[in-house]
Amino acid sequence: MSVQPTPADKFSFGLWTVGWQARDPFGDATRTPLDPIEAVHKLSELGAYGMTFHDDDLVPFGADNASRDEIISRFRKALDETGLVVPMVTTNLFTHPVFKDGGFTSNDRSVRRYALRKVLRNIDLAAELGAQTFVMWGGREGAEYDAAKDVQAALDRYREAVDTLAQYVIDRGYGLRFALEPKPNEPRGDILLPTVGHALAFIANLEHGDMVGLNPEVGHEQMAGLNFAHGIAQALWAGKLFHIDLNGQRGIKYDQDLVFGHGDLLNAFALVDLLEHGGPAGGQAYEGPRHFDYKPSRTEDYDGVWESAKANMRMYLLLKERAKAFRADPEVQEALAAARVAELSQPTLADGETVADLLNDRTAWEDFDSEAKGAQGYHFIRLNQLMAEHAIGAR
Repeated sequence: MSVQPTPADKFSFGLWTVGWQARDPFGDATRTPLDPIEAVHKLSELGAYGMTFHDDDLVPFGADNASRDEIISRFRKALDETGLVVPMVTTNLFTHPVFKDGGFTSNDRSVRRYALRKVLRNIDLAAELGAQTFVMWGGREGAEYDAAKDVQAALDRYREAVDTLAQYVIDRGYGLRFALEPKPNEPRGDILLPTVGHALAFIANLEHGDMVGLNPEVGHEQMAGLNFAHGIAQALWAGKLFHIDLNGQRGIKYDQDLVFGHGDLLNAFALVDLLEHGGPAGGQAYEGPRHFDYKPSRTEDYDGVWESAKANMRMYLLLKERAKAFRADPEVQEALAAARVAELSQPTLADGETVADLLNDRTAWEDFDSEAKGAQGYHFIRLNQLMAEHAIGAR
């Protein structure tokens, strides 16, 4: 298998990733601004198929209509020249001071109305560029102080905003779906919809929940100590994995946004195996873009930025190759059987079996040998060792 990326791999990058100037809370920028047109051409040369952006990444906040139209025209020309596509668009409701208390859930009603107008405008642009997904990360939708935010009212306003935007898409006939992006904290002390599970519960209460799914990010789950591959499995199980953000994270820290695979390598391996193949016994896989939402280190110049973009794609393709070898290994098949992994796919109650049948089955209770079953081993360590050896290329 080749580890040279091609557009068929569906690798996409946010303009805010390669274009990050490396400014952080403790240090000024270490790189000059990157022209979005240069980013389009360079990513195309590297084998990417798509670029995504926040509205303010492409068009500076507050730009007049003439300037906006000129920038978008240049951007479209670059897309046409390279064949790069825009699979996803999102809106920045977190950088400008007006959004210091959130956009959709600000205590100030006028800010909420302004936020809706800003997003509606960007939805029009997303549809114009042929995007399939509109991601919404509520980085400022939260609070630092419990008494300062009526969380139930905030969730009402959040629901109102998402329902309003979904109805707008329906009314305009746009082929867009929405994807909510969970994160537990940073920049707010506590962000609403902090995890995959919270976001799924929220979607279940929406008027147009059928067109709203998730855009989980590696670091956002792992910075809370959660298992990202498990979160993705639940999103797939719910039919709600509309988009995904790939990067690396090393434990419970700030959001590091490392190159994909440069954090928890074994979980990255499990994730790629899941995305490409579904569960060990098959199941739902993922067919959408493999989107990299990371930040090239402040230590790098633009040569290093493009090396980091290549590293993301190469790491994914290497792990994809290792996952394929893992699946094909006879020893792994034996270990999976010994661990009874496939047995979990067998319904606990047989087809047509009733609770009455279960109560009459002596093997399920009266004759069940709990001591013997309690003493049996599941052989999970051998299976995990085989996975680790495949992940590092030792097999």
